[in-house]
Amino acid sequence: MKYIFLCILILPFLYDSCTPSNSKNMISTDTEGWDMVPSILKNISAPEFPDKIFNILDYGAKPDTTFNSLPAVLEAIDECNRQGGGMVLVPKGTYYMKGPIILKSHVNLHLQEGSRLEFSTEPADYLPMVLTKWEGTECFNYTPFIYSYQCVDIALTGKGEIDGNGAEVFDTWKPKEKPGMDRLRQMGNDSVPVYERVFGEGWFLRPCMIQFFGCKNVLVDGIKIYDSPFWIIHPVYCDNVIVRNVYIDSNNYNNDGCDPESSTNVLIENVKFNVGDDGIAIKSGRDQDGWRVGQATENVIIRNCHFARWAITIGSEMSGGVRNIFIEDCKIDSCRNGIYFKSNLDRGGFFENLYMRNIEADVCKWGMINFRTDYHGYRGGNYPTQFRNITIENIKCNRVDSVAIMANGVPEAKLYNITLRNIEVKQAPKATQMKNVVNLVLDNVTVNGKRITEQNE
Repeated sequence: MKYIFLCILILPFLYDSCTPSNSKNMISTDTEGWDMVPSILKNISAPEFPDKIFNILDYGAKPDTTFNSLPAVLEAIDECNRQGGGMVLVPKGTYYMKGPIILKSHVNLHLQEGSRLEFSTEPADYLPMVLTKWEGTECFNYTPFIYSYQCVDIALTGKGEIDGNGAEVFDTWKPKEKPGMDRLRQMGNDSVPVYERVFGEGWFLRPCMIQFFGCKNVLVDGIKIYDSPFWIIHPVYCDNVIVRNVYIDSNNYNNDGCDPESSTNVLIENVKFNVGDDGIAIKSGRDQDGWRVGQATENVIIRNCHFARWAITIGSEMSGGVRNIFIEDCKIDSCRNGIYFKSNLDRGGFFENLYMRNIEADVCKWGMINFRTDYHGYRGGNYPTQFRNITIENIKCNRVDSVAIMANGVPEAKLYNITLRNIEVKQAPKATQMKNVVNLVLDNVTVNGKRITEQNE
């Protein structure tokens, strides 16, 4: 248990309270729309590194899957950090990691083309526990496979591959996770101090693949990721994050592709997602724990991404709020919901100033556009989420197997200022399902060749 108390000593955050009532005061009336993008991009730039190379072979690594090269990788990272930064080079070959890689400030972990990191399937290798977030609630749990804590100028780059081997053991934990999940969520709702939320062995809460926690100036560029144990790329409380030119092929339970959470100034571009859950899910904490922290996810740009099986979600763990989100020029092959907003009466928080355009989808089984305010997992609260200032335009979908467009607010929190423009769904059993929407604009919206002009048509 010693490592738990060490973690407690470095617990980093003392947050202001953010209840549903004062979260309303955070809402901006800024509706500049796409004109905001250039100013957001000025705050997003790739980190720069000194021109020094630290080859892991020089520290004892071997391209041999029977040999543990993790100590060599960690030593190279430590030395790179001590010398002021640079590139930690993973040359061609396959290297076995018997535990997590801990990145440090000013380090670019570069995977050369032809290199591959193979991670252990032994859960005990991912101890001691670290401060992390699990489905929107802070706790101490297994260390993510690649983890960085309160660092600046960090990168994971190159054309190499990362294999989490998550299907072998961690994916089998899904049926066993409910006691731990329920305990953690109750702790969050009861405002139990974070240092008491200790999980790890016996609780079956799967670790993320890659998590940046409280970091600034983060870059993930070019790599290929396979077989993750849980969420795949997860920036938490980060500022200035770029995820680009990445390929993800991982279809285990809850394999969200990229989940920026309570982070600002985020660019996700040219990423190919073939994942087992949401391709991109924008989050900001769950229920009372999200209000306690009170950090929104804002100033996010998503562009030129390709989704093979799942697509774009806002929520459901978004209690800290989500604002200033811009999504454009994306393609979807097959998914449940193409553009999916999800919340329930536990969440509170807000969605505001979201703009999407130029999305092409083939098949969306449940809906092309879905504002859902009764997402599952409801625990009996009465904290409706605020939706306002959302424009979705230039959308084409070949087929929906349920309702093409759903926008269902609740009487306590109607949907405000929703504009749907130039939307075409060629085939769907039902065109729309809409209620409790104020100032809804339907401009050139067609389903089954018929123009939609009113709610509930």
